[in-house]
Amino acid sequence: MTSETARPKIPLGRVLALGGLSTFGPLSLDLYLPALPRLTADLGTTEALGQASMSVCMIGLAVGQLLVGPFSDRIGRRRPLLVGVALYAVTSLLCAFAPTIEALLVLRLIGGLAGAVGLVVSRAMVRDLYSGDAAARAFALLMVVGGTAPVIAPVLGSQLLRITDWRGLFVTLALIGAVLLVAALTQRETLPPARRRAGGFADTGRALAGVLRDRTFLVPTLVLALVCCGMFVYIAMGSYVLQGAPYALGAQAYGIVFAVNAVGIALASRLSAALVRRIGAPRTLVVAVAVSVTGGATLLLGVLLTDSVWAVLLPLFLVVSSVGIVAPNATALALARQGEAAGSASALLGLTQFAFGAVVPRWCRSVGSRRCGWPWRSWP
Repeated sequence: MTSETARPKIPLGRVLALGGLSTFGPLSLDLYLPALPRLTADLGTTEALGQASMSVCMIGLAVGQLLVGPFSDRIGRRRPLLVGVALYAVTSLLCAFAPTIEALLVLRLIGGLAGAVGLVVSRAMVRDLYSGDAAARAFALLMVVGGTAPVIAPVLGSQLLRITDWRGLFVTLALIGAVLLVAALTQRETLPPARRRAGGFADTGRALAGVLRDRTFLVPTLVLALVCCGMFVYIAMGSYVLQGAPYALGAQAYGIVFAVNAVGIALASRLSAALVRRIGAPRTLVVAVAVSVTGGATLLLGVLLTDSVWAVLLPLFLVVSSVGIVAPNATALALARQGEAAGSASALLGLTQFAFGAVVPRWCRSVGSRRCGWPWRSWP
């Protein structure tokens, strides 16, 4: 394992490949966001079921990580990665031909399970190779690359809607999956046989239980999940809220807003890599959480006191951008003591994020529609 004091140089090829493989979440969710209203109308279903195509994908991304993480601790990282990326490309192509919303939901669940492999294995590979602040810098650089996915995806989706429909967007996802498969093929195995865990399901259970008992894992994991909640609510409901009354943004304008926020994530990730060198990962994380809380409080006031879209967009930028600093540092701190169970710990880390992402938006809709009326009434 690389010494932190040596300040290892992180190869650009590895950053690009692993950063790309960590984009399955935003790619799966963001590319077709502008097309959700059209998808709903074309399949003759409700807005709630249209939004559920995102929720089931989030569930797949969450559960898939829990299945693959411990498995990769036993057999290595590379083989599960190749199988998962290939399956993701195939299911994305099948989504383009889904005849009903029910078929689409099943395929999106399978696609989420497959895409989870890239998420969990890319994190585990970084932990195999780096530790401490070096890992925090590596995760930050991966987020700079990963941040291009939410930048490009909604803009690309909006522009593709000029020449195709939502089915064409899933064909695009399949092509991106094929490119990521090539990237996966360039990566060597990072977990040698001597460091792999032996045993079956019982050993896997003990490994997961051991991770859950470690406070150095639990605290940063919960911090990351809570900060990401705001972003997940925005991803799941932003297209409906911002394109509906009173804001009435068009699909192209919404794509631009989404891209600007994603640029904020990428810039914040680059800033994180610099801050870690100066003040370390724990202090950097505290600063980022403070920014997120400030943005969230300002956003709440903007929604309650005015109908101006700028009162929403500006603090929303702070909330979303802060993820670019919180995520790499919280991830590095959570995995710092999990060298022998990096896959299992990475799985639990991802499961927590996406479980919150699948449940919290729907809970917010339910509570908001009962208690607040506008603007929650326009939510799916």
